[in-house]
Amino acid sequence: MKHTQVAVLLFMQSMIALAGTMAATETPHLNRTLPYLTQPSKTTGNLHTAPKLFANVSGSVDDEGTCQCSVYLPDTTFPVQKAEQLEIIAATLSEKFETELSQVREYSKMLELYQQQILNLTIRVEHMEKSSVSYTELDFQLLKVEISDLKRLVTQLKSSLVGSNVIVEQIYLEITNLTVLVNELESLDKTNILAIRRQIVSLQNQLKECEEGMNKTTVPPYFPPGSCIHRGLLNVSQPYIVKLNWRGFSYKYGSWGRDYSPSNTGKEVYWVAPLNTDGRYLEYYRIYSSFDNLLLFKPMYESRIRYGEGSGAALYNNYLYYHAYSSRHMVKHDLKTNTMVLRKELPDAVTSNRFSYAGVSWQDIDFAVDESGLWVIYSTEKSMGNIVISKLNETTLDVLNTWQTRQYKPSVSNAFMLCGVLYATRPMNTRKEEIFYMYDTSTGQEGSISVIMDKKLDTIQSIDYNPTDQRLYVYNDGYLLRYDVTFQP
Repeated sequence: MKHTQVAVLLFMQSMIALAGTMAATETPHLNRTLPYLTQPSKTTGNLHTAPKLFANVSGSVDDEGTCQCSVYLPDTTFPVQKAEQLEIIAATLSEKFETELSQVREYSKMLELYQQQILNLTIRVEHMEKSSVSYTELDFQLLKVEISDLKRLVTQLKSSLVGSNVIVEQIYLEITNLTVLVNELESLDKTNILAIRRQIVSLQNQLKECEEGMNKTTVPPYFPPGSCIHRGLLNVSQPYIVKLNWRGFSYKYGSWGRDYSPSNTGKEVYWVAPLNTDGRYLEYYRIYSSFDNLLLFKPMYESRIRYGEGSGAALYNNYLYYHAYSSRHMVKHDLKTNTMVLRKELPDAVTSNRFSYAGVSWQDIDFAVDESGLWVIYSTEKSMGNIVISKLNETTLDVLNTWQTRQYKPSVSNAFMLCGVLYATRPMNTRKEEIFYMYDTSTGQEGSISVIMDKKLDTIQSIDYNPTDQRLYVYNDGYLLRYDVTFQP
């Protein structure tokens, strides 16, 4: 095509040059024969008749002797203006041709790229067909996205090309077939993995919504320290792990807590009393003047007692109450003087580790403190090992009142008193404890409850409730834990 255009242009230029030569009006000789000249027909006088190639032209000689003649050149001999227009049109067509040729080259490269992508997709789909492995929904979605992109690009290519193109149509057909095949693979998931996973995701979302609903931060109602205007225990917080007891990890048995002084609730006094490594003998205890000093191992003083037994000690109004070693006696110990001020037998109490708590030895007599004062938890032969609760006079250690429950003491891991209600615990596993039983001494009614307590290690050796800050103080295999208590409004 290019060579044809060049030939046309050369022909046009030679004709234009010839026409210019023929248009000359001055000749050096008279009666000279000129080629391609015409004159009107003698018979018809029509200027548009076929011209003669050669003709004689009459002329005249001027004063200076120069020969002059008139020559008539009709328009039909050669259309110069049309030839120029044809040259412009040819140049324009040449530019358009080059542009279209460049686009075709680009489309050819794109087609090669699309063919390679389709080949890769075909190999992947064939592998999915032959493999017995179940693919995730993400695999299918990625394939769908890639195929959709290819389909969009080929559609765009089709619209840009004038007329039909066999290669593009073939690529478009292959992409359509791939789309159908991937959809069939997804629907024919033989192991129903996708359906199961979708259901699992749905259940996980529902569970998350449920947990978020349960864990919404709500301010618990406030109840003044020492008051019992609530309807009992509702929940406990996550444990705050204070520290390991001051004697070390080997001292797994013991008790700790905060002193409750009804006349001076703002005073901070903490006690920690690890048993010896035999898990029975109570010999040393420490007193701390503040919680910060407890954290910093700065005791107000450390004292020794030579006749304590078990992890059931409790501190009430600056006096330490504990079980006397190998006896039925209760001991009242003055912290200020580090002396025993009173010792009294607990009637009918069974000792010698006969009805201790489950997993905790030598806790036959367990002291407890709540808003109403001092309590003792134990068992008797008459109760056949079931828990017995007695309210004590903290000054004389006399038994003021007694309640017998139907809960077997060795089947619970520990117990504490709160607003005259006994709460008992049991292990669920090595990291969770459940408050599952309650006995209300004001009504004589017992019942079940379910409050889960997380713990650091396997066994809880003691639980002491403090009405001042309304917290539980737990001795857990040598670690000191603390829980906030929430009450029912």
